[in-house]
Amino acid sequence: MVPVLTKNELRQRLRIERRDHVAALPESMRALVFHRPPTALLEQVSEGAAIGLYRANPHEAPAGSYAKFFHERGHDLALPRFANRGSAMEFARFADPFDEEDLEVGPFGLLQPFASAPVLKPLVLFVPVVGFTQSGARLGQGGGHYDRWLADHSDAIPIGLAWDCQLVDELPTEPHDVPLKAVVTPTRMYGPLA
Repeated sequence: MVPVLTKNELRQRLRIERRDHVAALPESMRALVFHRPPTALLEQVSEGAAIGLYRANPHEAPAGSYAKFFHERGHDLALPRFANRGSAMEFARFADPFDEEDLEVGPFGLLQPFASAPVLKPLVLFVPVVGFTQSGARLGQGGGHYDRWLADHSDAIPIGLAWDCQLVDELPTEPHDVPLKAVVTPTRMYGPLA
């Protein structure tokens, strides 16, 4: 009988697999992936819609090229922002994806928009993942920030960005887990919008 892993055990295993996968990619390959969103995804983005993104850590699927792509198309961009470690996540305007001048280090040690940046409500939200299924179930970092934000903004379209190695057959889910509408990897798109 195969032992059932807890979410934390699964996170640990998937983070190691993701790290090893990214380490094995040539630098030139990492620069080419996630350059332009797939057409099926672009069909979901209305003109003028605010786009929520994230600042990827070294092993997460990079969202920087998508930020530049949508910025050049005239969309407002937003990044997560926290007032303090116990506050709810909000999204605030990120003016220039080609620079980091309008970002500061937040309470979790990540770059985020200044406190003076206006709050935005993204219609399309690109979400980092630790693991995902073909149907759009997502395993995140474990803080629940995205699930809580998405529960309060049910009209937003959550899209995961992930490496192919992060695909799993199934994930333990709980009632508060918000599924993704799609997951984009370097080789294909998964989920209801695919």
